[in-house]
Order: sequence, then structure tokens, then C-alpha cells
Amino acid sequence: MADKSIKTDMNDEKEIRAINKVSFKQRMISYKRKPLSLLMLIIVAAAAAISAAALIFIMVYVLIRGIPNLTPDLFALNYNSDNVSCMPSIINTVVLTLFTLIIAVPFGVGAAIYLAEYAKKGNRLVKIIRTMAETLAGIPSIVYGLFGMLFFVYALNWGYSLLAGAFTLAIMVLPTIMRTTEEALITVPDSYREGSYGLGAGKLRTIIRIILPSAMPGILAGVILAVGRIVGETAALIYTYGSATGYAANPLSSGRSLAVHMYVLTNEGLHTNQAWGTAVVLLVLVFGINTLSAFIAKKLGNKKG
Repeated sequence: MADKSIKTDMNDEKEIRAINKVSFKQRMISYKRKPLSLLMLIIVAAAAAISAAALIFIMVYVLIRGIPNLTPDLFALNYNSDNVSCMPSIINTVVLTLFTLIIAVPFGVGAAIYLAEYAKKGNRLVKIIRTMAETLAGIPSIVYGLFGMLFFVYALNWGYSLLAGAFTLAIMVLPTIMRTTEEALITVPDSYREGSYGLGAGKLRTIIRIILPSAMPGILAGVILAVGRIVGETAALIYTYGSATGYAANPLSSGRSLAVHMYVLTNEGLHTNQAWGTAVVLLVLVFGINTLSAFIAKKLGNKKG
């Protein structure tokens, strides 16, 4: 039985190689007939290679400059002018990210569910909402910061606080979560919905039990993008969250995110080496969050399959 299975696997591999050779020859024939397609392929491949090279270069450069500056003082529990510890900023960044996601994800996913599942096709309101979301996604972060300062800090009298920063960032990442979630919901086959309706399930139950689990990898992709923007944001937080060096003891306390901490150190010019070390910590933090989110998405995808 083992010999038969080995022979079957070898035959499958040979068939796959034969198919790949045939498809490669067909592509080459197609490129000869349409040189523009080959030119576009070369341009796209070159753009991808340049983007990957730039990303690798930046990461390697930051690691080379920052790793030698990762000292125990940089991770001291309390900040002072000598150690310029980034530990309070790490805690503040994690708490800020959680607060922002708690505010933005329900609204973003809820709006996407309405647009994809409940709104009628061709509805003008849907077109307006999508246009506004795309417009909001392109607004510079400094504009969000000024709005957050005028509305949350001064008008609502929250002051420079965790709450003001979280609500400002929630508005900032809301279009990203909404659009990616909507696209993920649209890609779910209609046969899933029809099968659920055929078994007697209602629309809400179908969405909760069938549609959302199937679209969860795409939804998590939007959340990953949102987390990346939250963790790396500086301009909006300087005007809303402030730059206090300690821990944010409560939602109305000021604090300093990791990106703002790095910006302040660089701007002062007195602790440039510590700023590079903070950059490494920020890079590792973002990479860790993205890896964890991708792992969860993969697990959910395998569970669905």
C-alpha cells in the first residue's frame, strides 16, 4: 500500500510539472503575439522587486542602527531624562490600539454589513457613503489631529487624553476597516446565503453564522492595516493624546505613544541613539501584531475549510 501511494504521488507530481510546462509555453506564445502584455509583466515585476528591496533595505538599516542601542535602561519601568525609557510608551501604545479598535471595529464592520447585505444595489446613499469613505481615507493625518484637538480636546473638554486620541484614530481608520470588510463580504459566494436561507435561517442568523466567519480573514486583513496605522501614527496623536512621558493612568490622562516617543527623541536631538533603539522596538511590535493576526486568520481559514 505504501509503494502504491508513493507511485501515485510521483505520478501526480509528473502531471503537475507537465501542466506547468504546457501553461508556460502557452504564456510565452501569448506574449509573442501581444508584446504589450510582456512589457506590462516586466513593469509589474520590476515594481514589485523595487518595493520589496526598499522594504528590506529600510528594515535592515533600522536594525543595524538600532540593535546596538537596545540597552536595559531603554526598558526601565519609569521614564526619566537619563534613561528616556520607552516602556511607558509601549504600554500606552498597546492600550491606545485596543481602545481604538474597540471603538472603530464595531462601527466599521456594521457599516460594511449594511452596505454589502442590506442596502439595495444602485442605492444613491450607498454611493455617497463609499465616496465619503474613500475621501476620508485620503485625508492627511494632520487634518484628523486638528479636528480631534478642536472637537475632542477643546469642545468636549477631554483635554489631551487617551480617549481623545483613541476617538481621533478611530475616525481615521474607520474607512479602511469598512472598505476591506465590505470587499470581504462581497467575495463570499451567494450560494452560502442561498443554502442558509434554504435551511430556514433568517438574514441576521445567516450573516452572523455563515457570512462573517467566511469573510473573517478579509476582515482581519483590514484590522491589520488599521493596527499598522494606529501604531505608526504621530501627527494626530501629538494634537490629541499629547506627549506626557508617564503611563496613562485613566482614559482622560495624557500619554505618549511609541511613535511619538521616537519623534520627540529625534526632534530634541539629544538622544538619537535611543531613538534608533525605539525604532527597532516599534518595528518588532508591528511585526509581532501582524504575525499574530495572520496566524489567527490562517487558523480561521483552516477551520472554515
